[in-house]
Amino acid sequence: LAETRAYAYLTAWAEVTPDPAVRAVLCTVAAREGEHGMSFARRINELGFEVRENDDADVESRMEIARSDRTDLDKIEALGLLRFRSDDKPDVFDTMFRDHSIDIQTGALLGRYIAEERDTLRLLQGCCAHLQRGTEAPASGDRLGVLEDKIDAVTRAVDELRQIVCAQAMPTSSV
Repeated sequence: LAETRAYAYLTAWAEVTPDPAVRAVLCTVAAREGEHGMSFARRINELGFEVRENDDADVESRMEIARSDRTDLDKIEALGLLRFRSDDKPDVFDTMFRDHSIDIQTGALLGRYIAEERDTLRLLQGCCAHLQRGTEAPASGDRLGVLEDKIDAVTRAVDELRQIVCAQAMPTSSV
């Protein structure tokens, strides 16, 4: 439900932001959130259950913030989009696979979800940095700043992947 609701308010925000770089990030993240909500609902159904709706008192508040004339930086803060930032420390997803009873399909779904959520956080951090620098929206044809942010995000993702591969390649000592 949270993923589907995030799709709604991120899409609403993308429609009103004056910054094309911010709009691009929001459209990417919103599409992911919507797909996550639908994929989870489908998997829950495949397992023989139904998604149970619940009341979320903050739904309208989030939509108001997203549609408001606040700055994009204020919206990032007000919506708490960086609250799961962990930098180099373990994140909220690190313990998700401790349950060894997870079936293959659910595990694959969760693995993709985790990878996309981590990348989404990197995209939002890059967007926040772009806004904090106070850079102007790139003029048509001048997308160097946007490309630099994306290259930084890819570099961080490659470094994270390198660390994972190196850790898995380390021989274990038998005691």
